[in-house]
Amino acid sequence: MQFAHVAYDSTLFSEGIRNSMQPPTPKLIDHIVRYGKVGDEDRGSDPMDPPRERNDPLFWLRDDSRSKPEVIDHLRQEEAYFKSKTTDLSELTDTIYKEHISHIQETDMTAPYRNGSFLYYTRTVAGLSYKIHCRVPAGKTPGDASAEQVILDENILAEGKSHCEVRQVHFSETHDRCGYSVDFTGDELFTIYFMDAAPREDGVNGGVSFVVRDETIIGTNGDIIWGLDNNTLFYTTKDAAKRDDKIWRRLLNDTSKSDILLHSEADTVFYAIAGKSLDGKTLFVGSGSSETTELYLIDVASVQQAGAAEAVSKLLIRKREKGVRYSVEPHGASDLVILTNEGDCPNNKIILTTRADASNWSNILVAHDDAIFYQGVAVFEKFLVVDGRCNGLTRVWTMPVAGGESFQGQELREYVQKEPVFTIEPVHGHNQEYSADTFRVIYSSMTTPSTWYDVCPISHNATAVKVRLVGGGFKAEDYVCDRRFAKAPDGTMIPMSVVYRKDLDVSKPQPCMLYGYGSYGICLDPEFSISYLPYLDRGMVYAVAHIRGGGEMGRRWYEVGAKYLTKRNTFQDFVSCAEALIEAKVTTPQQLACEGRSAGGLLIGAVLNMRPDLFSCAIAGVPFVDVMTTMCDPSIPLTTGEWEEWGNPNEYKYFEYMKSYSPIDNVARQAYPHIFIHAGLHDPRVAFWEPAKWAAKLRMEKTDTNDVLLKMEMDSGHFSASDRYKYWKEMALQQAFVVKHAVKRLL
Repeated sequence: MQFAHVAYDSTLFSEGIRNSMQPPTPKLIDHIVRYGKVGDEDRGSDPMDPPRERNDPLFWLRDDSRSKPEVIDHLRQEEAYFKSKTTDLSELTDTIYKEHISHIQETDMTAPYRNGSFLYYTRTVAGLSYKIHCRVPAGKTPGDASAEQVILDENILAEGKSHCEVRQVHFSETHDRCGYSVDFTGDELFTIYFMDAAPREDGVNGGVSFVVRDETIIGTNGDIIWGLDNNTLFYTTKDAAKRDDKIWRRLLNDTSKSDILLHSEADTVFYAIAGKSLDGKTLFVGSGSSETTELYLIDVASVQQAGAAEAVSKLLIRKREKGVRYSVEPHGASDLVILTNEGDCPNNKIILTTRADASNWSNILVAHDDAIFYQGVAVFEKFLVVDGRCNGLTRVWTMPVAGGESFQGQELREYVQKEPVFTIEPVHGHNQEYSADTFRVIYSSMTTPSTWYDVCPISHNATAVKVRLVGGGFKAEDYVCDRRFAKAPDGTMIPMSVVYRKDLDVSKPQPCMLYGYGSYGICLDPEFSISYLPYLDRGMVYAVAHIRGGGEMGRRWYEVGAKYLTKRNTFQDFVSCAEALIEAKVTTPQQLACEGRSAGGLLIGAVLNMRPDLFSCAIAGVPFVDVMTTMCDPSIPLTTGEWEEWGNPNEYKYFEYMKSYSPIDNVARQAYPHIFIHAGLHDPRVAFWEPAKWAAKLRMEKTDTNDVLLKMEMDSGHFSASDRYKYWKEMALQQAFVVKHAVKRLL
């Protein structure tokens, strides 16, 4: 397309705000974006030379500081335009919001879990936006005011803040010192604070006060890993591109604050990894990318005493080898349980080896299976728990220790579920006791609210410890969920999970929402959520497309099916699902909506370019839509690591293919459905200027009169509002938009 050149005039912006019924018209300034070799920049292993050049006249909307007046003015124009175009949704939004609130238990408590001599849990209170972190001594009743110790009230922490995200609240092994990590902007840089538990004579707060220490650690990823005492802490910091790159040890009583650097990762495709074994004795550090792993084991007791990094002994498990991923969990003093894809095992196998012979991976405990994807292993003293997938659904298996010492010679046994379509997974954050006799899982389906169970690994007998209560007149028996399939052009059958009310007349087409993601091997499982109930109760069908790019059908569903030079399968699969729903007369294009977030926003952007005629409206949350410009620039947070997901447009191999689906680069002179774009100013994962540029480009090119609306949250990041009430208000507004355009009869 040809762009006119408009000189910047601040009066245009103020006039635009006054004339808010018209969409903002951004200025256009030539800006050359170069792909390939550019000076000394890290442009990948094989950048094009000479580089290619493309013009991006909306590049000026990029503002890393989030403070340039002309950019903020443009976003304020978008805000005014959005408000003017959604005034008719106010009443419906309020109604849907009230429905969401009626479905949740505003005053509620999570399932308590044992850790040391305490039971830990969080509470919510009606009218309060944030969680309250609590504990009681083991043997006492969680929630009992006489025994409860309130550790951290996020509502107090959030006072005067527009955003407050607490990543972790973790106690030391002695349970008398606590670290908590907080992000007050949404940019995912967390500061770690510390509190000491001190007795109080008046008996208030369970007889304990939590006194904040005058010590913080800034610029971390939010993870808190304690040593064996209340003095040793391990944490991870980020580089300028917000990539986890360094792992440190701090001694809290060391006034010199001379932290020891335990691991540093210079390769920008990789990120630093840190964790601790369930028995608390082993620290693992290392590096990983989406395709490759390299880990070291460190004895926690020894690193606590080390005076310098050179004195820390690290055991290398396996040197990084392109394409080989693995995780490791110790068992006892010598055994190591390793989950890996090594040896052409995309669905993973499980190895049993020893610390003394860590590189010997010949002893296969669980063999690779083309039909079963083993995703994770948790190792306890008396058993291990494996989570994975089979036939597109999550599964959990257990294996006991043989003779009280080893897993050798034992077999996995599946913890079988009764419903045909379900979601089950271990709750690793609740499984804190290495010597436990049970393990905790969470179970749900699209019609069954979440239930937390403690499961015996031998008998598989389960005890429900928490059942999610859903108010607002919800009855599980009023809804039905089934499995459908769509045939992709290459013959692959794409599963869909579909839920609707039993009393819905499915003999004729009905309004429908089709949701998708399809990247990074991340799965969309058929789990319960109150979020789709307002749709179902208005006579809509809600469908989840388990498209390639996710890992629902195993690792090959991702690695072979829709990655690098097969990525377009993700978008075609989603189109095939939409077509299948229409052909089966479940819905019609005039009644079909679609939604995706982040990489799912990329999905929506690409699909709307390919087949805008299939949908009446679309929701794109924090959409990754400026693929080419973002992925060529190593200075943008997280970009270099993403080269192992999409490819690197700086290389000949990927340039044309990525350009063929990049949403903003393929906006065409055609009609588009109504589009609601939701983004956050402080988002470090998908920078705000991507959705801002996309909205502008769509309005320039589209040939219809449908709405393209951009709602930019000026106080949030990638994961929307941290305030739970504000979150549900945002959700209600999006759903009102969908109801307006897909369920027109209800307006």
